[in-house]
Amino acid sequence: MTDARHGIAIDTNVLVYAEGEGDRPRCEAARRVLAGLPAQSVVLPVQVLGELTRVLTQRFRVDAAAVRERVLGWVDAFRTADSTWPALQSALDLQAAHGLATWDALILSVAAEQRCRMLLSEDFQPGFTWRGVTVVNPFDAVPHPLLRDALAAP
Repeated sequence: MTDARHGIAIDTNVLVYAEGEGDRPRCEAARRVLAGLPAQSVVLPVQVLGELTRVLTQRFRVDAAAVRERVLGWVDAFRTADSTWPALQSALDLQAAHGLATWDALILSVAAEQRCRMLLSEDFQPGFTWRGVTVVNPFDAVPHPLLRDALAAP
């Protein structure tokens, strides 16, 4: 069971959809999931906020000042976690052992450092577990039990 003692890391794609960029069903699902999670459990790796900035400004052509306000809004809503040298070392090992992209591996590594139980993402293999962090696709038709429990938490 996931509760306030266990972090839930959020990947960039979930925030992009929550910002309304992408197909409508995923945008609505991302907003619903983020609104239903206990805010004190949510962790945003700073790498994710950097990627969000890049995606919104470059891919969706959102004005930089507007992007700044959006990112600051996420920072106001949830706890952030910086990348560390040990996290990068672990990410390099994770990349070599499992073939993950460097920046994805860093996000997963930071989630593990933060003692997260879950990383919400559609960009990893669903169910992949590393150092106690399970990748959960929040857009699956049937919610993963970890996500279901987190959304049901008071």
